[in-house]
Amino acid sequence: MCVFTFQGQIELFAKHTGFMWEIAEEFKAKIVFAEHRYYGTSMPFGKKSLDKEHIGYLSSAQALADYADLINFLQGNVVKPRYPVVAFGGSYGGMLAAYFRIKYPHVVVGAIAASAPIHMYPGMAPCGVFNRLVTSSFKTVDINCSNNIRQSWAVIRNYTATAAGQEVLSKSLNLCSPVKNATDLDKLMEFMQSMYSTLAMVNYPFASDFLTSLPAEPVRVVCQYLNETLAGEKLLKAIGKVVDIFSNYDKKNSCVNYKEGDDYGNLDAAGWDYQACTEMVMPMCSNGVNDMFEPQPWNFTTYSEECHKKYGVYPRPEMARLEYGGNRLQAASNIVFSNGLRDPWTGGGILDSLSDTVRAVVIVDAAHHLDLMPSNPSDPEPVKIARNIHKQHITRWINQFREQLMTTRKF
Repeated sequence: MCVFTFQGQIELFAKHTGFMWEIAEEFKAKIVFAEHRYYGTSMPFGKKSLDKEHIGYLSSAQALADYADLINFLQGNVVKPRYPVVAFGGSYGGMLAAYFRIKYPHVVVGAIAASAPIHMYPGMAPCGVFNRLVTSSFKTVDINCSNNIRQSWAVIRNYTATAAGQEVLSKSLNLCSPVKNATDLDKLMEFMQSMYSTLAMVNYPFASDFLTSLPAEPVRVVCQYLNETLAGEKLLKAIGKVVDIFSNYDKKNSCVNYKEGDDYGNLDAAGWDYQACTEMVMPMCSNGVNDMFEPQPWNFTTYSEECHKKYGVYPRPEMARLEYGGNRLQAASNIVFSNGLRDPWTGGGILDSLSDTVRAVVIVDAAHHLDLMPSNPSDPEPVKIARNIHKQHITRWINQFREQLMTTRKF
């Protein structure tokens, strides 16, 4: 049995996690996609689920307990289950897959944790590593590309200073509404930063609609408009072409509604935002020198107060580290951590094997959990190799389970 742990609408992940569908017949496996509480349609209190009174039941520990209860039910509520279960997940779902094996080793025989930023917590990874790696994706294509993006922030701010400038900005970026005040400007800047991060994350070698509809090699595609030194309105228009590819590649939108934000396309933002304010505290910062973003230091006090204002809670930055093993995961077993070097979340990933049974698989030229996606003719060879490694580990875990099952039957 294969159980998949993801956040967001479960149908999205069922569509885009083809690796498991492709190997299920070989392992004679049943596939179960378990939707995380408070995501998709799994709202325990209906429309009230995300209000302050009810959202407190949203946590990774509660979700893992849900999964364990579900598997117990599917196994027939027996003391000695007959079927081995392997957990899979990507991104936060990859973290959950690893945590599932750590917390419930009697329920799952192993976990494939793809693109899991399991070390992105305070004190475990530099706060600027994510933005540095995003920048690297663009800089690798063309240094002019990252330089132009770095210069664009000041240009955007300058054009919002006057009514005439606001009009030029709106036209250049095809905005649904002009940037009239500081709140609008903050929302636009957040949208833009999220756009570049998403482009780097889903920089796949084939066209995809995973988080949003994008062409193959989207970073390379957008950088073709930023491959020479630009300034002023010319730079704005070039950035506008980038925004158009990101927001309207499928030609379904007449303008860019930046006020709604991006929130990684199809994923549910509200639930994750609450978790980031409680247990999943992942410091982010930028300095505009080692990255292409505006300087933005990490300030836990400010972050904490913003969380309290929104949800009435204060973050517990040490919670996940203490709950799930921190930097001593060699105490666990039967976990594969896979990371693609194109993925900016790799900065919080495990890139070196920790023991004989907690293994790292580093994939050159792979973006965010590409190894879990359906096979594609454009897949680089390292991705194919990684998938075969996953299969080898799964085979070993299943064989171990069967050997143990035969041993226990003798008593």
